[in-house]
Amino acid sequence: MRITGLALVPPPSAADLPKVTPELLASVLARYSRSNEGIASILSKVDVTNPDASIDRILKFVDYGHASIGGLTGGLAIALDGVSMWLAYKIFEIAQMADGQESSTRYIAMDAANLPTAEELGVPADLAGRWHDVLARAFAAYHAEYDRLDALANAEPGRVRLPADAKPAVVTRLRKNYALDRARYFVPLATRTNLGLVQSSRMWAITVKQLDSLAHPEAKAAARLIRDELLKQSPRLMRHSSAEKSFEEQARQELQTSLALGLERLSADALPDETWVHVDRATPPWLAERQSLAEALRHRTNRYGQQGTATRRMRVTFAWNNLALAELRDLNRHRTGHRYTPLIQAGFYLPPEIDRGTHAALLRDQLALTRELMTRKSPAYVYSLLLGAQTPFEHSTHADKFIYEAELRTGMGAHFRYAEHLSAALKEFFRQVPEAKEWVVEGTAEPE
Repeated sequence: MRITGLALVPPPSAADLPKVTPELLASVLARYSRSNEGIASILSKVDVTNPDASIDRILKFVDYGHASIGGLTGGLAIALDGVSMWLAYKIFEIAQMADGQESSTRYIAMDAANLPTAEELGVPADLAGRWHDVLARAFAAYHAEYDRLDALANAEPGRVRLPADAKPAVVTRLRKNYALDRARYFVPLATRTNLGLVQSSRMWAITVKQLDSLAHPEAKAAARLIRDELLKQSPRLMRHSSAEKSFEEQARQELQTSLALGLERLSADALPDETWVHVDRATPPWLAERQSLAEALRHRTNRYGQQGTATRRMRVTFAWNNLALAELRDLNRHRTGHRYTPLIQAGFYLPPEIDRGTHAALLRDQLALTRELMTRKSPAYVYSLLLGAQTPFEHSTHADKFIYEAELRTGMGAHFRYAEHLSAALKEFFRQVPEAKEWVVEGTAEPE
């Protein structure tokens, strides 16, 4: 695992103002909020050649909580190379205010050599060989199915939906994506990937504190490396980023819930689709909503258009019983509201193009390994999961954000399984909010 700080916060917009470090900027803005001086006057008293002294002088005068100005540090960018897909998922779950990107599954190495060691992940030593063997066989299954589906896509022109005017390079790409998008359910969640995030010092401190409070050695190692890197840029604020009792206790309880549910529901069979949607349109009696759904939605030209108060005030919670981890990794990145999953294997999804019986031995052995790790109450059970593992997933947000996600995940180029899940959620949403149907654009996941 390698952690790299990519950038410092940019200076204030005025061209003649001095450049400042993220932490000096935060202290200057704290001073700014407690005076009627202009920003230029405050900065004129700052010695940019000795920022620590300037920070100490300001903080001696200004009384503030570290969290209250941590967000004033601007965007601190960190790149994390070689973390597991599980850790990437977890960081996106925790860092809900971050902007970030993860390496696409289409561009990372699909090979057992691209796994962290069992020791790095906390896999019990007596299970390390068995763990590595199961995951190596999972990669072999991925490659076998990818090659078979890629050959089918090339041999049967009608198998893959293609744009009418697609150029040869586009045709090749879409056929390869057809194979990858179906074979990827064999990819281990332990596979190494890369991600980069940008967020303020305040949010980094919370992210690192949560990582440090988890039971997984990989998360603690990442917390230490991120903290060490950010201490160079925001030393005072990152001091508040170590594990803390309340965080540790909530992480412990969530792990216990996952282990209990996981053992109750552990299965290698496919779960049937179930979708749950709850809409809350309640408003205070003195501030009733006066806008119609039509007026909230009809003025948009696409999903990025502004929606009205009728949808922005409407709460929506939607959930699936059977979201495969392959889809969870992306749907988890819709940052608004709260997302929750116990991250278990309550079933195993394979698309209809793949014969489940061909891989029965692998699925049986993977299931047994997961059961053994869960029975031992090992946090490392997450590293025995493959992307086909189905887990319950809940997202609570507002209707405008739900509509955006549904239009995106059923729209052009959407993964076929996203489209199935979001179409089911939209159907139930329309049942409860029928007047929205005319104005929400449900796509068909047509090719790019």
